[in-house]
Amino acid sequence: MKFDLHTHHDRCGHASGKIDDYISAAIRAGMQVIGISDHSPYFAHEHDQPQPGIAMARSDFPNYVAEVLRLKDKYRDKIEVLLGVESDFYVDQIDLYRSSYEPYPFDYIIGSVHQTRGVSIFNRNRWNGKETEEQIEEKKHYYELIRQSAHSGLFQVLGHIDAMKGYFPLFSNITGAEEEIDEALKAVAANDISIEINTSGKTKYCGGWYPSDVILERAHHFGVDVTFGSDAHVPDRVGEDWELVQKRLREIGFSRWVFFRQKQKVVVSL
Repeated sequence: MKFDLHTHHDRCGHASGKIDDYISAAIRAGMQVIGISDHSPYFAHEHDQPQPGIAMARSDFPNYVAEVLRLKDKYRDKIEVLLGVESDFYVDQIDLYRSSYEPYPFDYIIGSVHQTRGVSIFNRNRWNGKETEEQIEEKKHYYELIRQSAHSGLFQVLGHIDAMKGYFPLFSNITGAEEEIDEALKAVAANDISIEINTSGKTKYCGGWYPSDVILERAHHFGVDVTFGSDAHVPDRVGEDWELVQKRLREIGFSRWVFFRQKQKVVVSL
């Protein structure tokens, strides 16, 4: 069974195509399950859409849900469409985000740390001038937030858990945060959720999937479940590298991966 839980569309402001286009692309790719998971609004901001090029307007969120549910019904005989969302994780706003999602029948919610200390993890300049100890502290802090997101009880999937390497490939070589990475992975296992293998990393400077093989090996060691997400921002990337990821997971030692339906884990053999 082929599935992809991580896709975006033009509503977020930095992806191309309509939701319908991504579903059609999934059908062409021979997928049985496609998840729609556009970026959550900034629920805590005073403005309805403070960053139009990053996330949808707060007022548009009900429309997003309604459109996915309509398409779920439209395509029910061709492919299973899942209602998801990629949610930001802010420690001090978790209750607001929780209550904002509560009214809707999400199949799953992806929790992603996109900012630390108020700076985007993809900011190309955030590492400028940082000495080794500062780099280690930043990496520790990042994985501490990921650990907290796993324990929040809000998410079924944790998104791209080493995406800080996206525009700073040397991130993977920063040593000294191994304990924090392990604690984050233990939290995922303890809460019976999953991490994603996200193939969009190949479109960034790092040129590889999220997370690295080293982290996937640690995840396997701790009994962490994994899922698949292309993080497609154009329809043609839906399901990209699915077979290659499947092969690599088998090589590491995984025997299964999962997706979520009505927030319940569906196990698929590798």
